[in-house]
Amino acid sequence: MARLAQLILFLTLILGTPATAGRAEVLELARQGWGYELRTTMIGRDMSIPVRIHGRTLAGASICLVGERPHPLTAQVINQFRSLLATVHRKPVPMRFAGPTARLCGSGRTVVIRLFSGRPPNSALTDDLFWLNEAYQLGLPRNRVYSAASPAMAQTFFGRLGAGTHVMVKQPAPGTPSALEAAFYRSILIEELFQTFTFGMDILQFDRKAAFRSKLQEVPYDLRRLPWESESYMQRLLSSNPKGLCPFDAFMLHAVALAPVEQTTSPDFLTYIERHFDDLMVRSAATVADSRFGLLFDADCLTLAD
Repeated sequence: MARLAQLILFLTLILGTPATAGRAEVLELARQGWGYELRTTMIGRDMSIPVRIHGRTLAGASICLVGERPHPLTAQVINQFRSLLATVHRKPVPMRFAGPTARLCGSGRTVVIRLFSGRPPNSALTDDLFWLNEAYQLGLPRNRVYSAASPAMAQTFFGRLGAGTHVMVKQPAPGTPSALEAAFYRSILIEELFQTFTFGMDILQFDRKAAFRSKLQEVPYDLRRLPWESESYMQRLLSSNPKGLCPFDAFMLHAVALAPVEQTTSPDFLTYIERHFDDLMVRSAATVADSRFGLLFDADCLTLAD
């Protein structure tokens, strides 16, 4: 009974009174993050290949780790996120370490995650994408060299034999990271995982003093001249968006999992959210309160009722 009373209290704090508090803000964020149209793509890609964007596409897909073995912090974040996905979608998310190259991952519905802690392994990234191009017939331009533009990047390509998804993310070096490093590497990994498995887009926020409602929100900073390992880079990137997921993000995970729509970029998705708003609020509150996912959520986020 005590546990039930705690959950009821938490739901009251999150939902507010009335239960529709925050509805307009949630719908607007959902529109900005998922109501986009893919207008451009990689120069030279085969444009005849159809693109179908649905946030549930990767539900139950396996994760194949390549490159470095995961640092304990990396493993903890990924495992909690796998558990979160499995709970929301009711499908397990298998994971294995394949070794140095994505070519050892095998085909099928697989998300390739390349981990590195030093300089970005651009040659390995290029080889990974060449293999994905071959395996899924992505129609990517031949003889192109790929390089990392940031310490964390995720790309999904739509091909004639399915979609190929590749994530490359920097992790802590062996040993115990500082508090700043731990927060930084945790944050960038959570962001790439969330966007990869929901197809949510960045939402620019120009008011640097405003609190955040979603991991998708991002205050623009020019970080091009700062080394990725520098404290200045980590501090500024951490201040550009939440350090973890927000209640809104839990809300959208459930919306993506449940909405019976062909594409989550369609107006039908927003219609579903509006019609099932209260149920999604209850589901998201229970998810945020679940201690199994404690490493993933940022307590400084605004709640859905703020």
